[in-house]
Amino acid sequence: MARSPAKLEARRAICYRTHVMSYVVLARKWRPMRFEDLVGQDHVAKTLENAIKSNRVAHAFLFTGVRGVGKTTSARILAKALNCMGAVKEGEPDPGPTWQPCLECRACKEIAAGTDVDVREIDGASYNGVDEVRKLQEQLPYRPAHDRYKIFIVDEVHMLSQSAWNAFLKTLEEPPPHVKFIFATTEVHKVPITILSRVQRFDFKLIPSQLIATRLREVLQAEGIAAEDSAIQILAREAAGSMRDAMSLLDQVIAWGGAQLAGDDVARVLGVASRQVLHDISGALVAGDAERCLSVVSHLAEQGFDMSHVARDLLALLRDLVVAKVCSEPKALLDLADEEVADVIGLAGKTDTDDLLRLHQGFSANFDDVVRSAAPRAALEMALVRLARRPPLLPIDDLVGRLQTLERRLAGAARSAGAGQPGPAPQAMTDRGRPRAREPRPERGPRGPEPGDEPPAEAPPRDESPVPPTRARASTAPPQTPHGEAAVNGPREQKTSEPTPEQAVEPDADSASAALTTWVQVLDALAESHPEHTAVLEHAALLGVSERELHLGYEPGSVFAQPASEKALREALAQALTRVLGRTPHIHIELECKAAAGTDTVAAAQERARQEAVRKALAAARRHPAVVSAIEILGARIKDLKLTGA
Repeated sequence: MARSPAKLEARRAICYRTHVMSYVVLARKWRPMRFEDLVGQDHVAKTLENAIKSNRVAHAFLFTGVRGVGKTTSARILAKALNCMGAVKEGEPDPGPTWQPCLECRACKEIAAGTDVDVREIDGASYNGVDEVRKLQEQLPYRPAHDRYKIFIVDEVHMLSQSAWNAFLKTLEEPPPHVKFIFATTEVHKVPITILSRVQRFDFKLIPSQLIATRLREVLQAEGIAAEDSAIQILAREAAGSMRDAMSLLDQVIAWGGAQLAGDDVARVLGVASRQVLHDISGALVAGDAERCLSVVSHLAEQGFDMSHVARDLLALLRDLVVAKVCSEPKALLDLADEEVADVIGLAGKTDTDDLLRLHQGFSANFDDVVRSAAPRAALEMALVRLARRPPLLPIDDLVGRLQTLERRLAGAARSAGAGQPGPAPQAMTDRGRPRAREPRPERGPRGPEPGDEPPAEAPPRDESPVPPTRARASTAPPQTPHGEAAVNGPREQKTSEPTPEQAVEPDADSASAALTTWVQVLDALAESHPEHTAVLEHAALLGVSERELHLGYEPGSVFAQPASEKALREALAQALTRVLGRTPHIHIELECKAAAGTDTVAAAQERARQEAVRKALAAARRHPAVVSAIEILGARIKDLKLTGA
């Protein structure tokens, strides 16, 4: 169906108005047009301006940096500066490039619109083959159609293949005088070193948050939109150094909030925690309030905030607290607004530097767990609880002072002991309760004191309990019976003498203690030459001993029964009996003796005596002045006590 010319013209007008009236995002609308408009890249702008003023413009440039910091924008500004014709008057010679493009001439407008035939912008990702590079090289000898220079801007140049780079080498080193190359990349490490050596490299830095915030205020003012400072600070922080990201986020929050932007609304739209929430968590950590930390995290989770973003922002705030604490003028190192700097300094003043360092280190160690966890909320909560429940730090100066006080008290106790006042050392106390069976054996020499002599002052008091006496390896006096009488056998020093009838042990039922004492002497004699056999026989129950027979038994299932049946053990035991009793009685050992079950052994008696000695020594140590002082001053405790020789 044919349409009238009037209707076609009306439709074309509508399409034209729709095209002209289409919305342009803020990142494109407010893109810098001159070097002076670049934000946060003064080192690049100043260098390029001076190069143009001094007519020292290189033939190839490489702009590198993260996304959204102005690489492609700077390449367009440089192309405008090189091709601007605003200062050229009719009939006058060409003055050459200018460091401040006019933005009004044909070249400036076409470069800004991307329609200049002599300034080509190439995408390195789709123009990365050697054939494309060869086609480009074929165009280089021809002079530009309208402009002063033919300029090639290659974005994401690291995507070129190795063959394409190799084809570029000679051309890039010696291009025609009317050709300029401008490369831009976010991954400069992928550019061959042979290319880097042929270009001038400019590294674009991350833009500080405060510069981004200042630029956002200018754009909002020009757009007629009111915004709270907290909203602008959140946008600047979330941009993470990228001006393009900041403009994109601003577009997003304007679409939601309209002509009025509030901090809480911006935080909700972007899904990030506000600065006040982060300060609440940090304040709860400093105060050790784990419940408050969990409450704030629960509130964030209910509103759908990303816990990984919360953890990242909290880690940055903990870093700011440390900086505010250790620096006298922290504002230069804190990329924060003035009111936020004041809040950070106030919070850092509530604790000391070591505590803040511990908080940052502890949270940093748990940060990866929060980010990578399948349950980031739980990981964040547990990390905050651990840090909030941290034990208090003890200053080194206080600890040194306590040690000095303890040293003075110990020195005073030593002087008192030297003057005759009671002040036993802990070692003496540990020796006091120790059974004689564990004392070191003295060298064989003259006989010890007679049974009627007084015991030495160091000797432990006689145990009046019904526990049978243990092996008296270290005593120089003859073994004593529980009633204080001398043992039926004399000291082992007289083993070569012939025993008298009084020294023989009579098989009387009431002489069990004397029989056990004799058995202990036999084990002592055996231990001198065969300690391994002694260890086996100590676990045997003594069922009877006389000059005619030695009767031993092992309870069923004893691990020592099998070694006791060896011939070598019986021969060594017979020799020990001969030395002690003067004759060799018959040895009878029952390996599966039910009567031995529950019967006391020498090993069991020794263990009871050792435990009792440790108990008494521990009780005495707790009463010692030096130990009492250590507990009071240092908050110490007795962890273990070992008897000498035990």
